[in-house]
Amino acid sequence: MTLLLSGLAACKSVPRDRSSNPPSETTMTNAPNEARSIHALTMKRLDGSAAPLVSFKGKVLLVVNTASECGYTPQYEGLQALHAKYEARGFAVLGFPSNDFGGQEPGSSQEIATFCKTKFGVVFPMFEKVKTTGDDRSELYAILSDAKGPPKWNFHKYLIDKAGRPVAAWSSAVAPESPEIARAIDAQL
Repeated sequence: MTLLLSGLAACKSVPRDRSSNPPSETTMTNAPNEARSIHALTMKRLDGSAAPLVSFKGKVLLVVNTASECGYTPQYEGLQALHAKYEARGFAVLGFPSNDFGGQEPGSSQEIATFCKTKFGVVFPMFEKVKTTGDDRSELYAILSDAKGPPKWNFHKYLIDKAGRPVAAWSSAVAPESPEIARAIDAQL
């Protein structure tokens, strides 16, 4: 309960401009061959269509659990910029809305899609809400959590290699524009 309350307080008090704040967590380490691939999974996009993650085979991915009513929500802007910067080199951001932390993603798939497009110009792939923690978490987040630890809050970031295995993770406080994320992406590309 204390962790949830401290996380909620942190998220509610985050300033809207996080780009100047230094990253507070470094990448976690595990050998990539210890992790299972996410490519065997099929997820649903916000429009309800099936999206086999094998379609991202050969690409480097940044998987992020998102929320529309969080203090970290402005990170959508940085995530979109990151997606645009590296897309031509075989990189994509994948957004997975979740209502797990503080109930900060209460909207429907259509509401989430509209919010992301109109407020932040998001064009990177967005998927239906998923459960990121607990015994009933999605298979995607079981793979990510087993390899790199579970998300502690909204906008936790997992870097996925070209074979679909998690290779690094960052907390919500690490901005998408941080040099450490750029270095990790460059190393995988």
